[in-house]
Amino acid sequence: MLRSLDIRDMLIIDRLSLEFGAGLNVLTGETGAGKSILLDSLGFVLGWRGRAELVRQGAAQGEVTAAFDLPQDHAAREVLDRHGLGAEDDELLLRRINTPDGRKTAWVNGTRVSGEVLRALSDTLLELHGQHDDRGLLDVNGHRALLDAFAGADPSAVRRAWSGLAAARRALREAEAQRDAARAEEDFLRHAVDELERLDPKPREEEELDTRRRVMHGAERIREDVAKALQAIGPQGAEGQMMDATRWLDGAAEGAGETLNDALEALNRAMIELGEAQAGVESCLDALTFDPSELEAAEERLFAIRALARKHGVFADDLPALAIELRGRLDLLDASEGGLARLAQAEKAAAAEYDAAAAELSDLRRAAATRLDAAMQAELAPLRMERATFTTKVADAAAGPDGADTVAFEVATNPGAPSGPLDKIASGGELSRFLLALKVCLTGGDRSRTLIFDEIDRGVGGATADAVGRRLKALADGGQVLVVTHSPQVAALGAHHWRVEKKVANDATLSTVTPVAATDRIDEIARMLAGDSITDAARGAARALLDAAA
Repeated sequence: MLRSLDIRDMLIIDRLSLEFGAGLNVLTGETGAGKSILLDSLGFVLGWRGRAELVRQGAAQGEVTAAFDLPQDHAAREVLDRHGLGAEDDELLLRRINTPDGRKTAWVNGTRVSGEVLRALSDTLLELHGQHDDRGLLDVNGHRALLDAFAGADPSAVRRAWSGLAAARRALREAEAQRDAARAEEDFLRHAVDELERLDPKPREEEELDTRRRVMHGAERIREDVAKALQAIGPQGAEGQMMDATRWLDGAAEGAGETLNDALEALNRAMIELGEAQAGVESCLDALTFDPSELEAAEERLFAIRALARKHGVFADDLPALAIELRGRLDLLDASEGGLARLAQAEKAAAAEYDAAAAELSDLRRAAATRLDAAMQAELAPLRMERATFTTKVADAAAGPDGADTVAFEVATNPGAPSGPLDKIASGGELSRFLLALKVCLTGGDRSRTLIFDEIDRGVGGATADAVGRRLKALADGGQVLVVTHSPQVAALGAHHWRVEKKVANDATLSTVTPVAATDRIDEIARMLAGDSITDAARGAARALLDAAA
């Protein structure tokens, strides 16, 4: 229950503190006096999205504080626990400030929170039914959601099943498209895969072949010089001459004493180095010796690899990966029938799951439609519409994420008259009463939330307005209802009464809200009956309304 509302520097309110009570709370005043500002301010502290410019002109910031009673079993406690804001007291204090540049800051029981937390709390604390709620009632696209709310139905299982079915259908369609595309190029795939697998190119093979080819071409030019060099240092050349020199020096060393020892040692070392040089040149000569057919084979394979790369528009090194890719596509084609069968079976299973969930939801809706029609008939009688009928039409529709039903509310305001859409059948006053009845039915026995009705009684008067007021009073029994009204019949039934006025002081327009004492209620209701000039007759009528409401 909303216990108090404190507003500072919001729009045309400078300072305002209101204490609300249980039962029916009514706010009255002239049009434009500022009643909507109260609702805007309350919506602001609850995190609702509304008008951007709320701070009173010239003020440093606007501030709204709302206090709610919080029983131990209230649904708001679960929201508080979820966000680490557990409250041990029986009071919930919401505070929010707004600066002229639009920055907003909020607190819950002194802890700073986001607007998202406020909105989550507001869903458990308060429900507002504004002047234009009948637009939602007239919009047939919203009727299914209203029926689901009444039924307590949760379409999430159907939505999940629909998502699964959509995914299964998408996977099957994509596989079919891939198969069809693969079939269109099947001849190309088979030829390309065969060609690639026969050639079997290896990574970096082009570079290796090109290097070998260059070496073999170069070998033809340098092999003659290398052979001449080998001959020059071989037995017929330097090697033979050094061996002769060694043999001659060995013969002379005996007569020369030790003078030739160093020369012989140097010559022996030179022979060793010469042997190594000879071995190296021989190795090079062996490497330069090749079969001409080897060069031909290397060139043929190199040119084949390059031609295949050009054919497929890739680099030569990418041919192995291309072969794998094309083989995969061909394998997919060959295995597509089995894969498609599995995907078709998965789609069938997903469709069965969706159909079962949608059928269960449809059964809930049809059963709830019968209960809602009965509940509405019970509500319409006290609202002086006992001759009207309300029918919830549930019809089959194309399957979708919210099931396979359409829901439409239809009414007939006179016996024997055909039923039809609300906006075609009901007048403005009748729409208000249908809306009130529907809200009562949807709310059920939940008294934990404060219900606010903004001019729900517009378009009705006299005995009908009295009937609306009495239904609001009954709805407030055991809970709390706030009503913004221009109807004296409704105002007379309030347990608590406030008057909203707009005043000009020091060239500033301000809105004030004052509680109407019991002794002043006669004049306030007489004003609502007669206007600014309150007559004795109006006072008498106001007194009669209050006596009847007692």
